[in-house]
Amino acid sequence: MSATVTQERLAPPSAPTVLDIEASGLGRSSYPIEVGYVLPDGHAYCTLVQPEQDWTHWDDSAAALHRITRELLQQRGLRAREVATRLNTQLAGQTVYTDGWANDFTWLNVLFEAAGMTPRFKLENLRGLLTEEEAAQWHIVKAQIASERGTQRHRASSDARLLQLTLQRLRSG
Repeated sequence: MSATVTQERLAPPSAPTVLDIEASGLGRSSYPIEVGYVLPDGHAYCTLVQPEQDWTHWDDSAAALHRITRELLQQRGLRAREVATRLNTQLAGQTVYTDGWANDFTWLNVLFEAAGMTPRFKLENLRGLLTEEEAAQWHIVKAQIASERGTQRHRASSDARLLQLTLQRLRSG
């Protein structure tokens, strides 16, 4: 099995699509190792990304945090072109939100450049959806939801779900 697909339906349709990317580390040479998103209807998708030949940066602390090894990426990851194609198919025409826009934008560009493709969706900063009051409460509410959900993997679709649920709770008061 090369892709992990999760089919939870927890979010009502009013939630935006939220994307998260896990990477080989931070810095100029880092690259995406896992991409996950949660759609407005709650459908979640997550896949590992097989490193391209010239993607060599590897941070052992990032690997320990995500519990993803290069060997696992080689065995179960999808090629950059396949991941980019799946993202474009599912997210075409949408505005997709992320909490780590600067990093995720860069890693998404690395992925699509390796695939020789252009994203057919727009990536925006989740912060742009928040009022000042919501932004001030963001970390508190996110921690509450994380605690309520119990131990979760630090993985892309789990993180995207947490972000989407946090936004929903802030909006519902």
